[in-house]
Amino acid sequence: MSFVAIVDYGSGNLRSAEKALARVAGSQTVAVTSDPAVIARAERIVLPGVGAFGDCMAGLGAIPGMCDALRMAVLERGVPFLGICVGMQLLAGVGREFGDHAGLDWIPGEVVRLTPSDPALKIPHMGWNELAITRAHPVLAGIGTGANFYFVHSYAMRPADPSHTLAAADYGGAFAAAVGRDNIVGVQFHPEKSQAAGLALLANFLAWRT
Repeated sequence: MSFVAIVDYGSGNLRSAEKALARVAGSQTVAVTSDPAVIARAERIVLPGVGAFGDCMAGLGAIPGMCDALRMAVLERGVPFLGICVGMQLLAGVGREFGDHAGLDWIPGEVVRLTPSDPALKIPHMGWNELAITRAHPVLAGIGTGANFYFVHSYAMRPADPSHTLAAADYGGAFAAAVGRDNIVGVQFHPEKSQAAGLALLANFLAWRT
């Protein structure tokens, strides 16, 4: 039976993500796991993340074999991958939150602090925001520009290659709200908290064939 693995590394909105994915999974099984052997067998992988970039990378690295299992599944086997919030940010080469920390470097770029042009805009950016689709992608199919998603973040990814940005949002300046290349997609917002639009995106991810 096909199954989707949600990576449990001590950082993430695991139960909300699990419940949302289960609602749209059909015959696919959704498993929350910290076992690299399970990750290695998964047909799809979701990496959530809440907290600071360095702490999240340290959490992944603290599980023996986890980074290797992810790399082999995603980069070598081509398993469809979805990073959510800090799980998206970890795709970058470096995160600059509380110092510089190496990321997975699957989508070259850096993670930098939001600097809204309007000083009245508070950090963290928290709440609903519109997407502007910048590049068509199966995971965003049927989700037009103007759809609203729920964000909670103080930092955002800045891809080195602009073509890796799939969608942008604006908070006193544009930032990457979704990124992707090959079998890898990341979203800065929380689809599991974004009601119908978020469920549509998760359903697209579960149907995505790379």
